[in-house]
Amino acid sequence: MIEVHNLVKTFKGIPAIEKLTLEVRKGEIMGLLGSNGAGKSTTINMLLGFLEPDSGSIKVNGLNAYDHSVETRKIVGYIPENVNLYPYLTGIENLNYFCRLADLRYSQNELREFLSICGLHQDAQEKKVSNYSKGMRQKVGIAIAYAKKAQVYLLDEPASGLDPIASNELSELLKKLAEEGAAILMASHDIFRVREVCHRIGILRQGKLIKEIQSTEVSANELEALYLKFMNN
Repeated sequence: MIEVHNLVKTFKGIPAIEKLTLEVRKGEIMGLLGSNGAGKSTTINMLLGFLEPDSGSIKVNGLNAYDHSVETRKIVGYIPENVNLYPYLTGIENLNYFCRLADLRYSQNELREFLSICGLHQDAQEKKVSNYSKGMRQKVGIAIAYAKKAQVYLLDEPASGLDPIASNELSELLKKLAEEGAAILMASHDIFRVREVCHRIGILRQGKLIKEIQSTEVSANELEALYLKFMNN
């Protein structure tokens, strides 16, 4: 579903991505670990078709992500670190609005079900988003992506600022989406969460994928030690 091969991107002559190659298949969750400036967000923005690669190829469901961005975005659910919602609309009104923008029509019961599946309790669904915690806003953002029936999910620091319960609920939902056949690429600083939820883990440093491992091959402590080793070298 996601195919990246020898991808290169520079900004004002400074390399942001250098010959990046990775693949995420259906039913798989891949985590990208890296510090700020490692190239995680740049990679996601190229997959969304917002940035054109300098060279190499980047495909979503077999289509060039930049040249066919309109088509590929129809099957992609994007969940950023900070979900932007309309504060004076309720959770369910926000979900309905963004679904309609995507030309999707759902009944109120269907919208409630999407929000419930994504962890937003029913008593919160009719409250204005201005009263929501970050975790609650994140759940609405996830529901927006889920309602698209996306085949590919791109997540950029999705658990940042979430409390442990909300973060665990997000992990369980991502696993559920993968079991349903979605391909998921998650960029994160959270070593424990990446180890817990992802099937494969890539360590990104200065735009280069310097290590790729199966999550079953390492414990969280071993992954942390490995990450620190590569970051400090």
